[in-house]
Amino acid sequence: MNNVSILSIDLAKNVFQLLGIDEHGKPCFSKRVSRVKLHKIILNLPPCEVVMEACSSSHYWGRACLNSGHQVNLIPAQHVTPFVRGNKNDKNDCLAIYEASRRPSIRFVPVKSEQQQAVLCLHRIRERLLGTRTACINQTRSLLLEFGFHIPKAYSVFKKHIHELLSQDVQPVIRLMLLEVQQELESYDKKIKLMDTLFQQTNTHNTSAEIMQSIPGIGPIIASAFSASIDKGQAFKSAKDFSVWLGLTPRQYASGETNRLGTITKRGDKYLRKQLIHGARTVVNHAHKKDDDLNLWVTAIKQRRGVNKAAVAMAHRLARLMWILLQKNEYYRPIRSCNQVQGNA
Repeated sequence: MNNVSILSIDLAKNVFQLLGIDEHGKPCFSKRVSRVKLHKIILNLPPCEVVMEACSSSHYWGRACLNSGHQVNLIPAQHVTPFVRGNKNDKNDCLAIYEASRRPSIRFVPVKSEQQQAVLCLHRIRERLLGTRTACINQTRSLLLEFGFHIPKAYSVFKKHIHELLSQDVQPVIRLMLLEVQQELESYDKKIKLMDTLFQQTNTHNTSAEIMQSIPGIGPIIASAFSASIDKGQAFKSAKDFSVWLGLTPRQYASGETNRLGTITKRGDKYLRKQLIHGARTVVNHAHKKDDDLNLWVTAIKQRRGVNKAAVAMAHRLARLMWILLQKNEYYRPIRSCNQVQGNA
């Protein structure tokens, strides 16, 4: 294996498929190894380029390869699939990973550090807690409706109604259910508040997160998620590439003289896109109170195209601002000009 120039690895839980390519682009070995043997091969192999699909445990193995002196390139899974030839098996997958890595326009995924992955784990746990809390509320609302109690959707209103129902004369079973729900919601709120506190603490030691938090609509949760996912945005060549990766650009259909733009593509990480649009919606709702260029621009779009399209346009603008400020290592400063500001949808 001393003549290996590129090592392609098809990752799994216990058994891994390896494909070694020499400097002339010809396969020199192909074999299946266990998890223990893969560690030994990575340690003993001379420095080379290691290519893997960006999937579960890929960042762990990427760090292991980097520590052994190898160059690591992680390929997005959707760019590997078109290169799979023949039947679906580990050997063909390994070959497809190598062929996808040779494409000149491929954008590799940077290897995340343990700190970045730890922060993203907190975000996943927080999302699960929010989903479970919502499920608890919806089930309680539907059960109470069977007894003639209608409760609105708002969380604060729901808690107020639960407190009022407990002070009334209701069925013992209903009272027991409401007490259980009240305790469960308090537990969820406590855990979610703890997560938010941890995000604020980690952001204080992260320059990228502090820069993003200076942008309107970007709070501790959004800044934490983006800094853990993209770091300083070094994987993107421009602000446009970043917004395209987030799926905030229009879907295009063009053929000959026909060119139609549709809804946003919704590519990339849906969690990051959702959080950014939530932040943008906050800016849109309060834009009429401010007179800087950014808020005047989004207010004009809101009046012309509506709240929802203005929120998406604002999210697109925030994504571009985020990348530009991270590259310049500067904090956001509102700009006020005398020129008439026109909004573009």
